Amino acid sequence: MTNIRRNTVADASSETGIGAPTATAARLPIVALVGSPNVGKSVVFQRLTGAYAVVSNYPGTTIEVSRGRARFGGIDAEVLDTPGLRSLNPLSDDERVTRRMLLSGDCSLLVNVVDAKNVDRLLPLTLQIIETGAPTIVLLNMMDEALRLGVNVDVLALEAELGVPVLESVATKGLGMDALSRRIHDLLR
Repeated sequence: MTNIRRNTVADASSETGIGAPTATAARLPIVALVGSPNVGKSVVFQRLTGAYAVVSNYPGTTIEVSRGRARFGGIDAEVLDTPGLRSLNPLSDDERVTRRMLLSGDCSLLVNVVDAKNVDRLLPLTLQIIETGAPTIVLLNMMDEALRLGVNVDVLALEAELGVPVLESVATKGLGMDALSRRIHDLLR
């Protein structure tokens, strides 16, 4: 069974920015799922860890970072499902939690989950995430919906322009998760 731990704002405001790591977690690389609200980060988290995370971005709800464990080609890692943010210039507590975590330097790898239907609108955040200097993968999620709406993304051109791996997924159906796991493994080695 997968272990899952949630951190609240109080936990996340510790010195490391992501809460005190558990004894086991302190030795594991950390893979953080980051992106705007409602892009499917929690579904990707569930697919990678087998743990169910309920994360909501409604005002007044508890702000949590969900933690789970996953194995990527023989490498165990802690996976974080972070609250959504629109910019690294936070306007709310949930955005501050994620920003603090991103800038702490504790993450081994960032997976920027992006709604493929809204790539143009979400690219400014993607660029800010890449500029943190942490190894980053961009995951274009909801590709089925994008294609249904006639949104075509040239993944190879986007990857060349951003300078980081860009992958496609339909997380609700598990599509693209194997490729994501392989790429995470390659970058954690």
